[in-house]
Amino acid sequence: MTEPLHTFVPHFTVAERERAGRSARQRVPRKRQAQWLAPASRPDPVALLQQQEETRVPGLLPLRHERMGASAFAFYRGTAIIMASDLASQPDSGLTVQLCGDAHMSNFGLYAAPDRVPVFDLNDFDETHPGPFEWDVKRLAASFVLAARDNGFGDAGGRAAAVAAVEQYRQSMAEFATMNELDIWYSRVDFQSGMRWAKDKATGLSLKRLKDGFQRAQERTVWTAVNKLTTSVDGHRRFLDQPPVLVRVPEDTAARRFMLGSLDAYFESLAPDRRAILERYEVVDLGHKVVGVGSVGLLAWVLLMEGRDENDVLVLQVKQAQASVLEPYTAPSAFGNHGQRVVEGQRVIQAASDSFLGWLTGRLGREYYVRQLRDMKWAPDPSSFQPDGLVNYARLCGHVLARAHARSGDSVAISSYMGASATFDNAIADFSMAYADLVAGDFALFQEAVASGRLVGGSASDQLDTYLEAMRNPVAYEPARQ
Repeated sequence: MTEPLHTFVPHFTVAERERAGRSARQRVPRKRQAQWLAPASRPDPVALLQQQEETRVPGLLPLRHERMGASAFAFYRGTAIIMASDLASQPDSGLTVQLCGDAHMSNFGLYAAPDRVPVFDLNDFDETHPGPFEWDVKRLAASFVLAARDNGFGDAGGRAAAVAAVEQYRQSMAEFATMNELDIWYSRVDFQSGMRWAKDKATGLSLKRLKDGFQRAQERTVWTAVNKLTTSVDGHRRFLDQPPVLVRVPEDTAARRFMLGSLDAYFESLAPDRRAILERYEVVDLGHKVVGVGSVGLLAWVLLMEGRDENDVLVLQVKQAQASVLEPYTAPSAFGNHGQRVVEGQRVIQAASDSFLGWLTGRLGREYYVRQLRDMKWAPDPSSFQPDGLVNYARLCGHVLARAHARSGDSVAISSYMGASATFDNAIADFSMAYADLVAGDFALFQEAVASGRLVGGSASDQLDTYLEAMRNPVAYEPARQ
């Protein structure tokens, strides 16, 4: 056999990779994945949230708790830190991928690839970090159980969706394990491939619903955000002032000086061709927009940029990045800036990423990543699904998660570990049912903590002055630690 001229990483044969997957069953048999055994030393879930919130904007915590308090599934969306601790307490396969870290069903959706084609993929990477592949699979499957319960489908509906997600993940991973590496890398779910995938897999996925989703995504251009978030004043666009969700930052504030003074670092993180196009735009306004559920309390600035005139606009989001919730249980991040960690992880996992992804360190030492806001971005409302639709959507998410893991991990070893039977599918479904029960109990503790004042409650307006001060003068908001 001819020796390779250069090997970037240890290179194993397909047979060796298959053996590695089967050997992982000795570390954790597939049926063992079904078990959820809460350790006697399981941390208090409310204490974990309090620890995380030490570095959040205090004035936004009531809004965070309000959004998390909407349902058990909404609570789950905001508690990746709790599940990371729980997963780390259990044995794992040792088969590492670049994890999303928060792969629940609402973190999948449509967005614009650089060639302006809408694609369906994972779209949230705040917690991305290397770790055991099944951690993402378990978080995805449990999210379908919780969503089914919120929708009144019962445990039968939840288990069916969880099984469908994992079964499709396993079947798609088996296909990726037979493909050339470049074919895996270029695989994506755009409109045409999505239609073919739905038909070929005979999942019963509603083609009309999928077509409607792609149509809606194409309609959500940058102007969707511009029209909703801005107004025209003296021939120029500027952000609306709608606290607490959207706050326009006035010109004479420290926040504006600090943020705009940090943008050179962002430009340095971009490839030269991306810098070339952005240099044709200038920042004409700055705001702060609260997004998501779990992210509420992190700084999330929005930049309104104008090119040749007010009809040539671009909206960028500059979102604060902190250490992944997975890092304490795996290995230190390979990146000195957590914004870069998010960006580099996203580029590995996603089939096609935003052209303007970048990162920076702000004047006060906070770390951020940058992306376009709402560029053809759309995701279905979990409450809109009927039981069959939820199952079909679970299959699509399972397929996309397998593709993400096949890009970053060893598809052959992972497929060999899971095997051709439904053993792994049923084990993860069993885990998901048990873990959903645990989430329900944690949600009750959360509600009690808010009611008792252990976690700040009330409405966002109660803390509005504190929040506005942080938006206008970040020096007044100094977290206890980064």
